[in-house]
Order: sequence, then C-alpha cells, then structure tokens
Amino acid sequence: MTVNIAVVGLGAFGQKHLDALANIPDANIKYVAHSRQNVADEIAEKYGADKGFDSYTELLAQPDLDGVILATPTQMHHDQTIEALRAGKHVMVEIPMADNLRGVQDIVDVQKETGLIAMAGHTRRFNPSHQYVHNKITAGEFNIQQMDVQTYFFRRTNMNALGQPRSWTDHLLWHHAAHTVDLFQYQTGEKIVKANAIQGPKHPELGIAMDMSIQLATETGKICTLSLSFNNDGPLGTFFRYIGDTDTYIARYDDLVTGKEEVIDVSNVDVSMNGIELQDREFVAAIKEGREPNASVAQVLPCYIVLDALQQQLDY
Repeated sequence: MTVNIAVVGLGAFGQKHLDALANIPDANIKYVAHSRQNVADEIAEKYGADKGFDSYTELLAQPDLDGVILATPTQMHHDQTIEALRAGKHVMVEIPMADNLRGVQDIVDVQKETGLIAMAGHTRRFNPSHQYVHNKITAGEFNIQQMDVQTYFFRRTNMNALGQPRSWTDHLLWHHAAHTVDLFQYQTGEKIVKANAIQGPKHPELGIAMDMSIQLATETGKICTLSLSFNNDGPLGTFFRYIGDTDTYIARYDDLVTGKEEVIDVSNVDVSMNGIELQDREFVAAIKEGREPNASVAQVLPCYIVLDALQQQLDY
C-alpha cells in the first residue's frame, strides 16, 4: 500500500517534509498546497506531485488523498486540522497544533470522534540522539535526574529559516518550549506537576518576549531547566544536557556525546539520521497499520496543559 500525502504550506519546514517524504518508499507526494498558486505549481513540479493547489478545501476534496502534513502558519493549524479530519483525511500538524489549550483540546476531541490518525510534529521524540537516551531509559539503564536545555536563536525580525519574511510570528513558549516540555514528559514517563516561567521585555514590534526561563518538575522530583532566547548571537539551536543516575548525555540536534564530549554513534538507532524523516515515517506507518502513532495529538495533550498554565502565569 502506498500512502498518498499532501504537504500544505511550502516554506522552509514544508520543504523539509517534502525532502523527507521523498526518502520514504511507502509515501507518495501526491499534492502540494500553498496560498499562492505559482508557488504551489513550482514546488509540485520540483517534487513530482500531481498537482499544486491554492485552495485547501479543494485539496481535501481529492478522493485519492490519504493524509496531509500541515506546515502552515501557527494560527491556521487548529482550523485546518479539524477541516482535514472532518473531510476524512489523516493529519500531521506541525508544532504547535494550536496556540491555546482550547484549540488543542478541540483537535483531540475531533480525532477521537473520527477515529482518524492525527499526529503533532514533536520531532524531538524521533531524533536519533533522543531515541538513544529513550532506549536506555526503557531498558532500565538510565534514569533522568535533571534536563538542562538551551534554545537559542538570533531573530530580531520576522524571518523564517530560509531568511524569508514570515506571515506569522514565532513564539518561544508555544513553539520552542513545547518541544522540550513534551520531551521531558516523554523521556521521564512522568507528569509535570510544577511549572514556573519568567520572561524578559516584549519586542516593541513583534509583540513577543525575546527571552524566557522555565522550570519544570515531575511527580517524583525530576527537574528540567529551560532557557530560551531570540537575542542570542550564536551558537544557534537547541542543546540538551541529560543528567542521570549512571551517565550524562549532551544532545545537539542529531549528535550525541557524553558529558566528557565523547562521541556516541547513533547512526544505527533508526533507519535514518533525519528526525523529520523519522517523524514522517511514523505518520505513514500509522496510516498503513491503522494504529495510534507516537506523538499522537492525544499523547502530546499534557504538554499543552503545561504551556497553558505557564501562559496564565506569565499573563498574571
């Protein structure tokens, strides 16, 4: 069985998904969609899709379409996910699946009602570096005591990873912190019961905080400290330090080293070193096998409950 997929939103991350899908034998890039028809046509030709659409509703009406990957602006995620599920299509929606808890709960409810596959783009669950640590935990060889995480960018204007203007504003809490909040609960297997946040001044034009600090604790006392900034002038990215009872690991994207900077080979952890490809493979496999995927919208709901509590704290 080949799964016919459409990628919706063809900016930097949409094209990363298209590159990933091209490496998955069971996936067929059937359609693409974008707000501008000329962009949709250009990308459709580049990736061998049958057609490009500028109408999302028209795309969803295609009877041979199995599922969509949404890499559209954040404010569109909620409505587009629900529209796809109502149209009988499986969905993977990029993070965050909504920018408020009510929207996330709506998606979880509609998924349950339709029984279709709905998955959120919490890529950290799939990166080989984090999978390696997760395998150690599930084998009983490593237990997290603390995670120390830095998420740093230099972004003073509203640009994407390709240096192109964005039509939406990125957010430290609802996007970047979401990766770590979910990963912390996933890796510990525990619920976060304490969460604190402080933030720096809001940018006068973007209207968002450019610096943030978050503290988390699980029910058994495992802790996570997360520092985030759009003001950091290099190095850029997210860096994870796992401090445990037997080892210390440092994950930088798909690279993993010990606390003493000894390189750990993670090339055999999974079939690819590309976390986005592995995430997309899970989506395709779940459709084929008719099962709940890792990072289903129901599984990641607890992350957004924590984000909502932190948002309320920051607003107060």
